Amino acid sequence: MEQVTIERLGHQGDGIAPGPVFVPGTLPGEVVEGEISGGMMAAPKIVTPSETRVKPPCRHAKSCGGCALQHASDDFVAGWKVDVVRKALAAQGIDAAFRPIETSPPRSRRRATFAARRTKKGALVGFHGRASGTIVEIPDCQLLRPELMAALPVAEALALEGASRKGALAVTATVSAAGLDIAVTGGKPLDGPLQLALAQLTEAQGLARLTWEGEVIAMRHPPVQRFGAAQVVPPPGAFLQATEDGEAALLSAAREIVGEARRVVDLFAGCGTFSLPLAERAEVHAVEGAREMTEALDTGWRRAQGLKRVTSEARDLFRRPLMPDELARFDAAVLDPPRAGAEAQVEELAQAQLPVIAYVSCNPVSFARDAARLIAAGYRLNWVQVVDQFRWSPHVELAAGFTLADTDHG
Repeated sequence: MEQVTIERLGHQGDGIAPGPVFVPGTLPGEVVEGEISGGMMAAPKIVTPSETRVKPPCRHAKSCGGCALQHASDDFVAGWKVDVVRKALAAQGIDAAFRPIETSPPRSRRRATFAARRTKKGALVGFHGRASGTIVEIPDCQLLRPELMAALPVAEALALEGASRKGALAVTATVSAAGLDIAVTGGKPLDGPLQLALAQLTEAQGLARLTWEGEVIAMRHPPVQRFGAAQVVPPPGAFLQATEDGEAALLSAAREIVGEARRVVDLFAGCGTFSLPLAERAEVHAVEGAREMTEALDTGWRRAQGLKRVTSEARDLFRRPLMPDELARFDAAVLDPPRAGAEAQVEELAQAQLPVIAYVSCNPVSFARDAARLIAAGYRLNWVQVVDQFRWSPHVELAAGFTLADTDHG
């Protein structure tokens, strides 16, 4: 048995002691003891607890891998997440003004991927345990909306019908206005009997849509998502912000940054999370790599009332970013790239010198790299809004506003 003191948290939410030794479920300042193997103390005993330690609100917290930070107070987690972004910027030599963090409430997640496995006695459904392939049942999960919890028995029924004995299904469930939208991967090959059984299951469970390995089995009602005044039916498994509260916070920031701009380009636009609400005041050109997403966005715009013109383009912005001559006709840009950031596109934005850029990020490190490039090109980082819609996880999102240093946008 060895005793160590936790100095800080790592990016996965684990405590880190000198060595480094990684210790899950611990907080800075805590003295812990246990067996160290391979630079990790897997089962620590807390000798001296932190003042910021709390009793986890969920009874599954110790066994489930869904939440890494339930043992920390809300104030600690909020401060830590802001500090993660602050340190990423500081590593690039950037000092920024931070607005108070926006945190989604418990039981607000509207989308999750469950693991579902057949067993000798039936089926097992839940999240994977911490750093393991074990599935942990989560009947009292504090993270998911009640409507999403209703997907657990659905996933169980799907496993009984279509899981092989060898592996688990990945059942992605999304709450929509018309009911649950379910997309399954990892199941048996689709044949006639399975297709019939899944269609009957869709009806019996009252699902909006069921997709199996990318193929729509049945759609009782279009699984509509509302973006501002528009209603969009995303393709199966399409990206969606994790909570309505988080989406609203990011959209509010983007609206404020864009301001009165009359022509906006939305880069990495998805199905229109930002494009369609921004079209209430501006003409928008939406660019996204997946054609099925731009088609869903376009259909949503055409059916909506009272929106300004929205055009869309399917284009890989990593390989073919919009060039300065293409960007010249816009007053502002919104970009919401994947975790890798938008290095190639930011390079062209820097050269194009658009007056205003709203940057939404899910990775503080790639955001800080891109922010440094914009600042080097004459932009000012006005403020950063950290958004915690992945409550109790180490995941951090943010929105930030950039303006050219010789303009006077706020």
